[in-house]
Amino acid sequence: MFGSDFFANNRNQLRRAVAPSVPIVLTANGQLQRDNDVSYPFHQDGNFWYLTGCDDPDIVLVIDQTEEYFIVPRRSAAREAFDGTINIEELAQISGVKTIYDAEKGWQKLKNRLKKVAEAAILAAPPAYIKDSGLYANPARAQLAGRIKAVNLDIEFTDIQPHLARLRVVKQPAELAALQKAIAITNQTLTEVTRLKTLAKYVHEYEIEADITRGFRKRGASGHAFNPIVAAGQNACTLHHVQNDGPVHAGDFIVLDVGAEWLHYSADITRTVCMGEPSKRQQAVYNGVEAVQKFAMSLIKPGMDFKQYERQVVTFMGEKLRELGLIRSITDDDVRRYFPHATSHFLGLNTHDVGDYSWPLEPGAIITVEPGIYIPEEGIGVRIEDDVLVTPTGIKVLS
Repeated sequence: MFGSDFFANNRNQLRRAVAPSVPIVLTANGQLQRDNDVSYPFHQDGNFWYLTGCDDPDIVLVIDQTEEYFIVPRRSAAREAFDGTINIEELAQISGVKTIYDAEKGWQKLKNRLKKVAEAAILAAPPAYIKDSGLYANPARAQLAGRIKAVNLDIEFTDIQPHLARLRVVKQPAELAALQKAIAITNQTLTEVTRLKTLAKYVHEYEIEADITRGFRKRGASGHAFNPIVAAGQNACTLHHVQNDGPVHAGDFIVLDVGAEWLHYSADITRTVCMGEPSKRQQAVYNGVEAVQKFAMSLIKPGMDFKQYERQVVTFMGEKLRELGLIRSITDDDVRRYFPHATSHFLGLNTHDVGDYSWPLEPGAIITVEPGIYIPEEGIGVRIEDDVLVTPTGIKVLS
C-alpha cells in the first residue's frame, strides 16, 4: 500500500517548501525507558514515518540540496542479540533513500556541512515536560538539536512542523485506504462486542476491552491506536477513563471510545451502548447527543472556520442541555460544565493528528465529530464519535 514512491514524494514536497540552501535534518524517535533495562513499546514519530516508512529508532534523515541520506546508529552486540539488527537493504527499499551511512561516516559528513551553513531545518523539540497534557516528551528531537548546536553554536533553526502539518492534513489515496481499513476493523469489532447476547455476558469493563483487543488483532490491526476507553455507569463521566477496571451493571450506559491502528493510521470511534433497556432519561440524553452530532456534521464543508463551527455547536448543544433541564441560560461556562471538550479534531497517523485549527478546512482532510454530554450527578455519560472525510461539497462519513 505504501511504496517507496509515497515516501519519496513526501520528501520532495517538503524539500520544495524549504529554502534549497538549507539542510533538513530529522530524527526518528528514541526508545523510552519503562523500568531498569525494559523499554515501553516503540512507536515511531509520525513525521519521520511519513517521510521514510522507517520503524527503527534513532535513525537520522538528512535532505540537503540534491542529496539525501540516512545515518544509522551503531548497536552493541548485546543489543543486537535482544533487539535485532537494522536491515539496511530493507530500509533503502521501503524509503527510497539509497545512501545509508554508519554513525561515524554519516555524522562526519553532516558536521562538515553544518559548519558551513547559517541555518538548518528541523522539527522543533517540545518542552521536556508538556504540562497541559501531563506528559514527558520523547527526547530525540532535543538531543538532535543539541548535537547540531555542538557542531555550530551560531546556527539558526527553522521549524518545519507547519510545512509537514500542511502536507499531512490532506490525505493521499494510500492514506485514505489505510484509514478506511482501520475504521472498518474498529466498526466490525464494535458490532461484534455490542451484540445483545454478547454484551449481556460482561461483568467488568476489562472483559470488553479484552474482546475488543482480540477483535482488532484477528482482523489484522497492529493493536490499539490509543489507550482504549471502556467506561460504564459513573465512569463514563470521566472523559479519559482508561483503567477499564470497573464493574458493569444492568442498566448502565457504557462508553466505548476505541480505534484500531492499521499501517500506522488510526481510527477513532465512540459508541455508547446500554446494558439492557435504557431509562427515559438515558434515552433523552442519548437523543440530545445524537442531534448535536447531526447538526455538527451539517456544518462541515471546505473553507469551514473551526472557531465559528465550535461556537455554533456549543450554542446548539446549549439548547439541548436546556431541554434536558441541565442549564437555564446558554453561556459557554454553563455548556462546558456538561460538554467540556472540542467537537472535532484531525485524524491520521496520530489519533489527534497534526493540523492548524486556524486554517480553513480543506477537501481531503479527515476529522472526527464527537459531541458528548456528561452528568456526574446522575451517573450518565454519552459520547458518539464518527470519522468523516471532507469532500469538495461536504463530507463522507467513513465510520
